Amino acid sequence: MAIHVLNEKEAIRERMLLAAEKVGKLAEQEAHEAEKNATISDNVVKLMKETEISRMMLPKKFGGPQVDLKTFAAVVRKVANYNISAAWLTYLYPLHNMLPAFLPQTGQDEIVNQGGLICDIFAALGKAEKDGDGYRISGKWDFVSGVLHSDWVGVGVMIQFPDSDKPEYCLPMLKVSEVEVVKNWDTFGLRGTGSNRIIAEDVHVPMDRILRLEPAEATRRPPEKDYDTEYPFYHVPFFPTFYLGFPYMALGGAERILKEFKEATEKRVRLMDGVRESESPRSQRVLAEMTTEFHQAEALLEKYIDLLENYEKDGCVTPNAEFFAIRTKAIKICVDIAVRALLTLGGGALYKGGAMELFLRDILSVATHKTSLYEDAVASYGKELFGFPSGVRG
Repeated sequence: MAIHVLNEKEAIRERMLLAAEKVGKLAEQEAHEAEKNATISDNVVKLMKETEISRMMLPKKFGGPQVDLKTFAAVVRKVANYNISAAWLTYLYPLHNMLPAFLPQTGQDEIVNQGGLICDIFAALGKAEKDGDGYRISGKWDFVSGVLHSDWVGVGVMIQFPDSDKPEYCLPMLKVSEVEVVKNWDTFGLRGTGSNRIIAEDVHVPMDRILRLEPAEATRRPPEKDYDTEYPFYHVPFFPTFYLGFPYMALGGAERILKEFKEATEKRVRLMDGVRESESPRSQRVLAEMTTEFHQAEALLEKYIDLLENYEKDGCVTPNAEFFAIRTKAIKICVDIAVRALLTLGGGALYKGGAMELFLRDILSVATHKTSLYEDAVASYGKELFGFPSGVRG
């Protein structure tokens, strides 16, 4: 029985990695169009759906492959080898489509059975007013990645419930057809993510479509008593797990930059001394150092997943700030690799539209996400190490 389960897991992993390669290659072919249109194409999104990538984190009761965290991370990394914007949505679509697993059963069934993609924005910028069996939600949110291809959007709101003594952090799930989408995504990097603005005005959301994030974070369980105890997301810290994809995007992008650097260096002869650069200790040293640094980032992220998967077994003692610090350190290493590769290759790598230019911009952009800020992370972790609460969510 154990062998059968292992074989099934390996088969699912292999199938999802093949799917990731297809999605990545298609996104790379269409990269220039995605840059121009500020979104990946319908073709890429359709392929994500057809290959079940968009459903890979759903509980198996809904018929999806229900992959483990390591497979999820490997899929994101694989797509990032080809296009980081597509990897961003390869990460966020299946992750967001998992959110109904923390709703009451009626909310789960409505959203999952509808079959559309989910996007979200956690910033608690909205307002909520009680109205019958739910709340009317209003607000304006930027950075809503993938909204142009989504049917549902979760929005951050503080809600005062009758059974609470203070407002509670929530994520009401709205229909995208009920909000206004403003195409304002015009950025330095990650242009293909289509992270546009949405505006909601008095949109009614029933209680069974309101995700109460604080209980989900505190208990790691859905509100239903009868739930699938084998579902991996019910046994890991909510936000540190939710942020897993960001460093793996950077890792996959850095892996591609190392490949590009090696290929460009093998062909390069420096005019100043006529030496083939692949035969020069200069670039040999740089490639060796960048590669070992890359392995450091890989090892940090293996540690990160081990801490997630053993969180309950270890007594739930790993602080959120430690996850934050590990994740951002890995991203910082990837940024440093990308910058050093460009500075070593010199002006020949500056031309717009080349792989070096696109991957450098996208890796830097991953590092600007609020959950990827290295200085914030080490400050928070330092507090925890000296016994002071950091207050970070993950």
